[in-house]
Amino acid sequence: MIRFGVIGTNWITEQFIKSGLEAEGFALTAVYSRTEERAQEFAEKFNIVNRFSDLEQFAASDSFDAVYIASPNSFHAEQAIVCMNQGKHVLCEKPVASNAREFGDMIEAAQRNQVLLMEAMKTTFYPNFKAIQEHLHKIGPIRRYFATYCQYSSRYDAYKQGNVLNAFKPNFSNGSLMDLGIYCVYPMVVLFGKPDAVKANGFMLESGVDGEGSILARYGEMEGVILHSKITHSNMPSEIQGEYGNLIVDKINMPEKVEIRYRDGTFEEITQIQTPNNMVYEIKEFIGLLQQGKLESIVNSHAHSLGVMEIMDEARRQMGLVFPADSR
Repeated sequence: MIRFGVIGTNWITEQFIKSGLEAEGFALTAVYSRTEERAQEFAEKFNIVNRFSDLEQFAASDSFDAVYIASPNSFHAEQAIVCMNQGKHVLCEKPVASNAREFGDMIEAAQRNQVLLMEAMKTTFYPNFKAIQEHLHKIGPIRRYFATYCQYSSRYDAYKQGNVLNAFKPNFSNGSLMDLGIYCVYPMVVLFGKPDAVKANGFMLESGVDGEGSILARYGEMEGVILHSKITHSNMPSEIQGEYGNLIVDKINMPEKVEIRYRDGTFEEITQIQTPNNMVYEIKEFIGLLQQGKLESIVNSHAHSLGVMEIMDEARRQMGLVFPADSR
């Protein structure tokens, strides 16, 4: 059994726990929250024996082997490094850090302490993403990767009324690119590697984060086109265009339907059956790596995560999007 502690007591942590219960070898034994009251409340809800409101005490505890971090983005690096310095393995929510420099520090800590560090980008472990990889050759030379994730934020109405919640605060390294755009960038890097160059645009909100934006990625014989937004909504599917046909993905962040439409008018359904608790696939990967004694995933590898962070750093530079974490 791999004993997990969790940092963060929000809805995504609850989804992680529900998914973890489907994974063989998963046990939940500890929780950390910044307030003792919230740690106690969350622990009682999920029958967690060990609860902490002091990060150092949490990290030093021998009650768990690995930690899942789902705190605000700006806390990821510090919390992960504190835990890794105590020999804990880390599964960290996306984006894994505020910037590439922070992630570099996390990699150094993981290697120095000989622990597993993996970004919790769930999409790349989905059966339907694996189907995309396995069938990609059928559409011939790839000329364009097009991915979109535009979802009107449930917190945007409050923002427009003057109540700026965490999702729109630069202090937490948030915004459209970090929260949604990464779901488009990460699959592109896993499928095609890091592009030669990127050009980015974005609409900046008065709070200091981006509300929406786009990225154009240049590769040798193809291009990547990415659209992301937290202030508009889109039902447009994502698509990989080849010379023989197009591979169409209903939702790049959570692919549930995947098909190939060939140039001659025929189509091929390649959709795979997936569990509704879709975080289970990344959890199984993480547990499997630990059971095999491996310290890095070949899917959500350090190189892939670093490449994604470098792309987003450059996109933010071009948009003029700066986080307090960038000057730490």
